[in-house]
Amino acid sequence: MPTGTVATGTVATDTVLLRSVRPLRPGCDGLGDPVDVLLAGGRVRAVGAGLDPGGAEVVGCDGRALLPGLWDHHVHMAQWALARRRLDVSGARSAADAVALVAARMATAPPAAGEVLVGFGFRDALWPDEAHRSLLDPVTGDTPVVLVSGDLHQGWLNGAALARFGHGGHPTGRIRESEFFAVVSPALQDAPTEVLDGFVADAVAAASARGVVGVVDFEAPWSLPDWRRRIAGGTTGLRVEASVWPDRLDDALATGLRSGDVVEGTGGLLTAGPLKVITDGSLNTRTAYCYDPYPAPPENPLEHPCGLLLVPPAQLRPLLARAHAAGLTAALHAIGDHANTLVLDAFAGTGARGRVEHAQLLTADDVPRFAGLGLVASVQPEHALDDRDVADRLWAGRTGRAFAFATLHRAGARLALGSDAPVAPLDPWIALAAAVHRTADDRDRWHPEQEIDRATALGASFGVVDGSAAAVVVGAPADLVLTDADPTSCDPATLRAMPVAATLVGGRFTHRAGV
Repeated sequence: MPTGTVATGTVATDTVLLRSVRPLRPGCDGLGDPVDVLLAGGRVRAVGAGLDPGGAEVVGCDGRALLPGLWDHHVHMAQWALARRRLDVSGARSAADAVALVAARMATAPPAAGEVLVGFGFRDALWPDEAHRSLLDPVTGDTPVVLVSGDLHQGWLNGAALARFGHGGHPTGRIRESEFFAVVSPALQDAPTEVLDGFVADAVAAASARGVVGVVDFEAPWSLPDWRRRIAGGTTGLRVEASVWPDRLDDALATGLRSGDVVEGTGGLLTAGPLKVITDGSLNTRTAYCYDPYPAPPENPLEHPCGLLLVPPAQLRPLLARAHAAGLTAALHAIGDHANTLVLDAFAGTGARGRVEHAQLLTADDVPRFAGLGLVASVQPEHALDDRDVADRLWAGRTGRAFAFATLHRAGARLALGSDAPVAPLDPWIALAAAVHRTADDRDRWHPEQEIDRATALGASFGVVDGSAAAVVVGAPADLVLTDADPTSCDPATLRAMPVAATLVGGRFTHRAGV
């Protein structure tokens, strides 16, 4: 059988017989005995031992695990595609470290005249020194430089970039939240459409190689037209649920599409998603909206000691009500505990349905409201590991109710796992591993009481298409992943780096290596 990665958009034979696989059992409680699985017409048509292939292509699978394909329930796809090509400053442990990385790039591969040097991934909350434009200017000169924070909520700009993006008089070069969003989109996404689409196609192929069959894309301001174009151009490796942001809500409503509607002409790959609203900031940027203030020295108090509320209830509720009346669900970003309370209040007050994105810090009273309101807690487990040290400092005394996945699950909330790529890599195995084992290094697990079991984590990583059960059963969509190890029982390190042998979307191979 052929080996290697199959290019996105490869056309498969009409039927495929997967010979000798061990399907995940319903309930995600382990793998079944080896059987054959026949795929035809985009669905599972038969499951049993010794199936007659008829005219199907027979693929020997040697007893590998077969699971429903994985979804990443929170990505920013264009930003992820771009971040994969940007200067990586995530390893900087100080502002001086970041400047040294910029200086090295300027010396070895400076951008062409007029281009912006963009770096990604700095996390400054624990730095011993302060990021400032005056540190960048001596090593960058007239080249505009924008360093994007790892949480996507702030940027560090040099003088040339500040002038270019309308902030020439800014005293520090640190731009946060709404002002920075205006720089990121569209100012930093100025690659020609065909170039950016090529970057996205590469990112889709990489996701397919990790067993991903679908993503919920929260790229601003409305990614549905972009995905319609990309799918028509051959980028068909994933199913995509495309969200819309408030400033394009009128355009989305004009289409008449409701959340979950399939977009015609996309082969069933593209559906209309929710309305996305960012209501507060982030932990690392110290703008997540909390009841308690962030620690700060008296001589240098924070301008917003409890964080920032970006969309207050007086704006949020009418927006939710309008979307709900038009058939759109909502995906509301809330990280701080006060922001989460206000978001839950808005859902309760409008009757809107949907998801809370992140839900990183919660009060005890708010936890049961998720299930009571029928809301999904869309969480990103790798953030708990990335942010553990920051949370210990900035949310001291409150981390027992931070990233509270087990508490939410016990209270009946439905969880959906994601990456928030590029904040964390678009790799669902990383999210799974972080959800069930809260450390990725040699340190003790961080708040292990908030770990969830494998079955819960796997169930929160599947995408239920047209109501079908998330299991390999007759009639289920043939969105599948073959793995070399058993994800229900392997050690955490193997789970995090899970070897994927093949991925199929609608019975069509989007990745194939070793089978």
